[in-house]
Amino acid sequence: MHTKLKELLSLALANKASDIHLMCGVVPKIRISGDLINAPNWTQVDDNTIIEMINSLLTEDQKEKLKTNKELDFSFDAIDARFRANAYWQKETLACALRIISSTIPTFEELNLPEGLKNFIKQKQGFVLITGPTGHGKSTTAACLLDQINASRNGHIVTIEDPVEYLIKPKKSIVSQRELGGDTRDFNAALKSCLRQDPNVVFIGEMRDLESIQLALTIAETGHLVFSSLHTNSASQTIDRIVDVFPASAQDQIRVQLASVFSAIISQRLIPAVGGGRIPAFEILLTNSAVKNIIREGKTFMLDNVIQTSADVGMISLDSYLAKLVIEGKVLEEEAKNYVVNMVDFQSKLRKNNIVI
Repeated sequence: MHTKLKELLSLALANKASDIHLMCGVVPKIRISGDLINAPNWTQVDDNTIIEMINSLLTEDQKEKLKTNKELDFSFDAIDARFRANAYWQKETLACALRIISSTIPTFEELNLPEGLKNFIKQKQGFVLITGPTGHGKSTTAACLLDQINASRNGHIVTIEDPVEYLIKPKKSIVSQRELGGDTRDFNAALKSCLRQDPNVVFIGEMRDLESIQLALTIAETGHLVFSSLHTNSASQTIDRIVDVFPASAQDQIRVQLASVFSAIISQRLIPAVGGGRIPAFEILLTNSAVKNIIREGKTFMLDNVIQTSADVGMISLDSYLAKLVIEGKVLEEEAKNYVVNMVDFQSKLRKNNIVI
């Protein structure tokens, strides 16, 4: 590894950064508690140094792919940590964004996850989607759930990722982690062969297109527990995104199929916490007869109301969760307001001052 890159990674780890950005003619940036700042004591990095730093991480095959495709996703281990990286060209110069991944999978308690998420660990089949914007902890939540399954039951967990992020060490289960490019040609080929690998649990790093979504639904439909992620902002938006990928002639059938296998949508945000760092806030939609009917009938605008009125069965709105964090003194009200969906509802929940999750 290039000496200067090693110094930068060490600096980012020491400052508990989540991301690192390398770009020609710019001071390297690190993201701390959601904010992107200049790396302390660093100056601008020239193009040749950027190329040397990135190439020091790549195999010859990866260098060729980067040259051909103009971008490359990859992961690597260094300095007792794991990193996910995307190298890309911009303005005819090479750049790279790196995400720091813990070398160990955090626990429920360390991630401040709600106890209700433990119910998904016990499920034998179904379709669980973890959604939210980029950089808001979807992969970490998924890894935590998978590792809890790994520790609690005998089975086979298959993951299909681009690239592999958290390394899941076999415990009670055996774990097959397949990386796009290195272990499989593409997502769809891996999904098609997945059922021949005798899986109990399947994690799809991201559903990308019509075929991958259709295959994910089919795997769940055949009696497996499937986890996946999508870059959407709410439960209702997630359902619409999945259905809208398909041509109009197939959408009614997809709604029926989705309603039959759907278990939960976990939508999350990372909010700046009191005292530093970030803490997750969640919207949780669970399956029941009302939700199934809404999905089948395409009336997703009704899902928000179902979530609001179903706290007794474990559902919760994002506004309720944000209000809870403010009431408990974990998040400032001013910070929470940046993520609120319905300000009147949020203020009402703060006045009640007694949210139980």
